[in-house]
Amino acid sequence: MSYMALYRKFRPQVFDDVKGQDHIVTTLKNQVKNDRIGHAYLFTGTRGTGKTTVAKILARAVNCENPIDGCPCMECAMCKSITDGTSMNVIEMDAASNNGVEDIRKIKEEVSYGPTQGKYKVYIIDEAHMLTDAAENALLKTLEEPPSYVIFILATTEVDRIQITIRSRCQRYDFHRISIDTIAGRLQELMDKENIEVEEKAIRYIAKAADGSMRDALSLLDQCIAFYIGQKLTYDNVLKVLGATDNEVFSRLTRSVVGGQVMDCVSVLEDVINQGRDMNQFVNDFTWYLRNLMLIKSADNMEDAVEMSSDNLALLKEEAQMIDTEILMRYIQVLSALSNDIKFASQKRVLIEIALIKLCKPEMEQDISALNNRIANLEKKVEAGVPVIMAPAAANAGPAPSAAPIKKEPLPAAVPEEVKQISQQWSSVLGKVPANIKICLKEVNTVTVNEAGDLVLVYDQPEGSGRMYGDLAARPEVIEEVQQVIEQMIQKTVNVKVEINSSGVGSQNTMTDVRDYFASVGVEVESDPV
Repeated sequence: MSYMALYRKFRPQVFDDVKGQDHIVTTLKNQVKNDRIGHAYLFTGTRGTGKTTVAKILARAVNCENPIDGCPCMECAMCKSITDGTSMNVIEMDAASNNGVEDIRKIKEEVSYGPTQGKYKVYIIDEAHMLTDAAENALLKTLEEPPSYVIFILATTEVDRIQITIRSRCQRYDFHRISIDTIAGRLQELMDKENIEVEEKAIRYIAKAADGSMRDALSLLDQCIAFYIGQKLTYDNVLKVLGATDNEVFSRLTRSVVGGQVMDCVSVLEDVINQGRDMNQFVNDFTWYLRNLMLIKSADNMEDAVEMSSDNLALLKEEAQMIDTEILMRYIQVLSALSNDIKFASQKRVLIEIALIKLCKPEMEQDISALNNRIANLEKKVEAGVPVIMAPAAANAGPAPSAAPIKKEPLPAAVPEEVKQISQQWSSVLGKVPANIKICLKEVNTVTVNEAGDLVLVYDQPEGSGRMYGDLAARPEVIEEVQQVIEQMIQKTVNVKVEINSSGVGSQNTMTDVRDYFASVGVEVESDPV
């Protein structure tokens, strides 16, 4: 006899064998036991979660001659014929290839004839979302008022593509993604039956890679067993077959990224490529690793959510203390964008290298998350006592300093009128600040002068708005940069302050007061006529 794939060999035959869908199994068993069978069902959910399998079990259960607690007995003639695919009472139709009006008309003609054996005639329409609009319209009347001996079961992965008029005529059952624990338990149970030795760590990795699909998990396990047939299936062997990467590699890569060590990152990537790992899987796994880091950093007692050994968990906790949550979110955003870009790219390695350089060098980007990353790096250097040299504000900032230090005379403080002129020339200030500072400064709502003669930048940030430009502008290094630019412009010192207006009422922008501007240049403006 030819070999049968694991997912076919161990397909559940009764409701009790179905894993991870207890909310559906219990309901259907109760319907069978109490003879409350519906005339139309809609099974929806992601691939490999048991939709077609449960449909076939239900077809057997409603026709079984001796049902046991709502499950088919698997011994009677009806159960055997339906299982073998020889029963005329159960008709399966693949809507992906039979989706026209003529196919539905054929069903409408057939339902007028009762079942040759058993109680019910069951139509299982798989991939029901592939039916054309005309075919769905043709199905409506039959679906609403079928003969008492007919049951329709529609299975789909994209329920939103099915007409609402179809959905409203069916009992809807949503199949959930199956948990890693449930999949791992089922795989271990089947390996015990097959007398195949498998490491628990290998089983759990396959369960995670299946992404909630029991069928995918069995297919991946089948692939790994075939490669190492007759041997114990280890975690390392699974990684080799699936083109995956060990967590130790991601730990090295993370530390290199945090340290801004581009060459180390490229070296790690080189090793991964030389080992023949799949690049798409590598990016996805690295994103998952960073997700685990964020979970560990965000809350206590998250060990169960990250699915890691105690050794790897210790490394993860150590790395979580090295990175701010905002920076981790930026890393994940960059890698998520990369994951979409490399799916069909011919130069996957180049794209990954560019992404790693972006992670190491946030100054390459101008968005707000990169700015947060750069400021956080500066703060860490300052805390560690590493001298930080600011880039000059402009190319013509002046001649290079000579070898001997030149004592700089302190500049006089600007008077309120001079500060007011600066507030009215705010666009000139913006034109001279570095690009990373300009991002938050250009979002200021009001530039004004207080009674003490300070230049005040007011940001309207209502509670819960989520905006943080004012918080960034209030950082000491940003304020110092603005003050230096103003000093270069007027050769006088100006004290700059940032205020956050969280009242929800917009601030009054005094820098747009036309009278103030003309008064500053000596032009008198008449009052408006009443």
